[in-house]
Amino acid sequence: MPSLPPALRFILYPVIFLLGLVIIGVAMGLITLVLTYPNLPSLEALTDYRPKIPLRIFTADGFLIGEYGEERRAVVAIQDVPTVMKQAILAAEDDRFYQHGGIDYTGIVRAIGANLVGGGKRQGASTITQQVARNFFLTGEKTYTRKLYEALLSFKIESNLSKDQIFELYINQIYLGQRAYGFAAAAHIYFGKSLKDISIAEASMLAGLPKAPSLYNPVVNPNRARLRQQYVLRRMHELGYISAEQHEAALKEPLVVKREPSDYAVHAEYVAEMARQITAERFPEDIYSRGMKVYTTLIKAEQEAAYASLRKGVMDYDRRHGYRGAESYLDMKEFKSDQDEAIDEALQDIPDIGDLVPGLVLAADTKQIKVYRKGGEVLTLSGDAMKFAAKMIDDKAPPNKRLKPGAIIRLQKDDKNGWQISQLPEVESAFVAVDPKNGAIRALVGGFDFNRNKFNHVTQAWRQPGSSFKPFIYSAALEKGYGPNSVIADEPIVIPASQTGAAAWEPHNYDGRYEGPMKMRTALAKSKNMVSIRILQAIGTHYAQDYASRFGFDPAKHPPYLTMALGAGSVTPWQMVTAYSVFANGGYRINPFIVREIRDGTNQLLAQSTPNEAGEEGIRAIDPRNAFMMDSMLRDVTIFGTAAKASVALKRQDLAGKTGTTNEYNDAWFCGYQMTVVGCAWVGFDQPRKLGDRETGGAAALPIWIGYMSRALKDVPVMLPQMPEGLIAHGEGRDRSYIYAENAAREKSPEEEEKSAEPLPKPDLSAPPSD
Repeated sequence: MPSLPPALRFILYPVIFLLGLVIIGVAMGLITLVLTYPNLPSLEALTDYRPKIPLRIFTADGFLIGEYGEERRAVVAIQDVPTVMKQAILAAEDDRFYQHGGIDYTGIVRAIGANLVGGGKRQGASTITQQVARNFFLTGEKTYTRKLYEALLSFKIESNLSKDQIFELYINQIYLGQRAYGFAAAAHIYFGKSLKDISIAEASMLAGLPKAPSLYNPVVNPNRARLRQQYVLRRMHELGYISAEQHEAALKEPLVVKREPSDYAVHAEYVAEMARQITAERFPEDIYSRGMKVYTTLIKAEQEAAYASLRKGVMDYDRRHGYRGAESYLDMKEFKSDQDEAIDEALQDIPDIGDLVPGLVLAADTKQIKVYRKGGEVLTLSGDAMKFAAKMIDDKAPPNKRLKPGAIIRLQKDDKNGWQISQLPEVESAFVAVDPKNGAIRALVGGFDFNRNKFNHVTQAWRQPGSSFKPFIYSAALEKGYGPNSVIADEPIVIPASQTGAAAWEPHNYDGRYEGPMKMRTALAKSKNMVSIRILQAIGTHYAQDYASRFGFDPAKHPPYLTMALGAGSVTPWQMVTAYSVFANGGYRINPFIVREIRDGTNQLLAQSTPNEAGEEGIRAIDPRNAFMMDSMLRDVTIFGTAAKASVALKRQDLAGKTGTTNEYNDAWFCGYQMTVVGCAWVGFDQPRKLGDRETGGAAALPIWIGYMSRALKDVPVMLPQMPEGLIAHGEGRDRSYIYAENAAREKSPEEEEKSAEPLPKPDLSAPPSD
C-alpha cells in the first residue's frame, strides 16, 4: 500500500482520532442508555397522580374556613387553567415547551451564549418536562449523574404523556412558597382568588415564583417579586401573548398581596379547629393528605355577622376603659430613614390581629402623630384619629407606655375608612348560635382572635352564669306549681352564721333597691336576686340542682346552695345555648353539633351527623306548658326588663332571653332567642377580674347578641309560640298569666297571691351557702 503524503497524514490522523473518540463516546452513551433506561423509575407516580391534598373544612354553604396539611394544594385540570396563566408560565419557564421533545437544545445554546456574554452563570435551560422529572423523582443535587437521569426521564415522560398532561402535572405539583403547591393554591394564598379570576399582573407574579420561591415571594420580598414580575411581563409581550397596552396596564396595576396565609373568606378558625379534631378522632390515618372535605353546620353570612359583632363589642368595651399605651418599642437607631425597608421587615415579625395592624411611631406631639404602617405607608394622624391615645403623648405619661419615636402601636380603620389609633384588647369574649330544632351550630366565635389565643371560650371556658341561670330556677318553680303571676317578696334576706355554719350571708339586688311583693314575671324581667333566692328556698336546692340537669347542666358544677339562685355554679356558653334551646323549641333537649358530614377525596360520604330533631321523636326535657310560660316571661325581659334594648334595636316583639352579671362584675352574659335561632354571648377576662362598674350583661354582652341577630333574623317574620293544651290563660298584656288546667280550681287570684306572700318560705339549709 502506498504511503500517504506527510501533509495528508497530518490532517487525516487527527480526524480519525477524533472520529474514534466520537464513536467511542456514542457507543458509551448507547451502552449507558441501554443499561440505564430500563432502570429508570416507573411513571406510575405521573400516570396515576395522587398528590397530597390537605384536609379542608367548609361552611354548610361551601365556603372554605380552614385547611390542614404540610402541602397546601388545590388540583386543577389543564382545561380549567386560564390562558393567561399558561402563557405567563411558558414565558417565564419554557416558551418552546410545545416544540421540543423534553430537552430544549435551542434554549441550551441560548443560555450558554448568554452566560458567556454575561461573564457567569446567569441563565438555566431546564424545561418544564425536566422540572417535572426533578420534582417527582430526583433530588436537587447538582451532579452530572443527576442531570443524566433528568434528561433520560424527560425523554421517557415525553414518550408516555401528552404535552397537556405534562403541563397539568407541573401546574399542580410545583412549589411556590408559603406552603403552596401548584398555581391554584398559590392564587388563593397570595391573592385570595380562584385561579380562573386572576389578572395578567397577578398571573405574571405567580409565574415568576418557580425560579426561586423564597427569593421572589411577594410577602417576604415584595421588591424582588416585583422585578421578577416585570421580567415575566416583558417576555409575555415579546412572545406576543399580550399587547403593548396590556403590558403597560399590568405594570401599573396595584397588587394586593395577602400577608397572612391563614386568612380565609370567613373568620371561623375556632370552628375549623373543632372540625379538625373531630375528624382526626374519627379517621386517624393520613387525614392531612387524602383530600378529605369536612362540611360544618355554619352559615357564612351568620358567622361573619357573629365575628364582626363580637369584635365590635370587645373593641367598644376596650375603648370605654381607656388607652393603655405603647405595645412595645424598637430602636430607631437601627433605621436609616423614615422610608427604610428595614422598618417594614421589623414590622413583619409583629402579626396583624384581624384588622388591628401594627405601626411604628416616627414622630409624636400633642397635635399629630407620624406613623409607619406595616405594609409601607407613612400616615399622619391628628384630631379624632389620635384622640383615643392623646393622654399617652403627654410628658406625664409613664415612660414605658408613652407614644414617642420607636413606639409600636395598633392602627384600625374607622367607619369612614380612615386610620385611627387603637390597641389590642385584654378582655375576651365568646358567642355561639344554634338552631333549636336540630342542634346545628349556625355561628361560633371562640374568642377575640384565634391566632392570638387558641383557647375556645365557647366550649372550654367554665364561668359563673350569674343571673342568666335564673330562668332554670324559675322553670323548676313552675314545675312545683308556681305561675308567672305568683307573688314573691322582694325584700332583704340575711342568713345568719348560726344557720350557714360559716359567715353570715347578706345577698342584695344589683341596683340595691327593693320593691316589696311582686309577680314572678316582673322579678325575672328586673332580675331581682331576692325573689330568685326566695323561690329557691321554697322549691329546695336539691330539687333545683336535679331539675337543672334536664337542660344539660352537670349537677356537680352547681352545688345545692342558695347561691345557685344567683348563678354561682359553672357553665360554658355551649351549655347555655343548649339549655336556652329548650325554651325556644317548646321543651325539647337538643345536642348541638358542628360537623354535618365528612367526605373523602373522591367526594364519597364517610360520615354524617344524625341530629335529634325537636318534636315527636326528640328528648322531652320539660313540659311544653312550662316552656310556653317561660317563653312568656323571658319575652318580658327583652321588652320591659334588663334587655329591653334588644326589642328596640331589632324592632320585633318575639325575642326572649336573660342578661347575666356575676359577683364583682367578673362576667357579663346575654343568652336569648327567637324561635328559629338561639344565641349566647359572654364577655370576661381569662383570669377573672372586674370588668368595671356598670359593665353588666346588658351593657357588655347584649350588643354582641343584637349585632348577630340583626343578620340572622333578617327577612324572618315575627312569630310567637302557640299555647299548648292544658293551660288556661287569664289577664292581658303584662298581667297575662297561665295556670295548669288541672290546678284551675285551686288557683289563687293575684290579690290572694299578694296577701299570702309572707311569711317567707322555710329556707333549705341542707348545705351552707357559698360566696
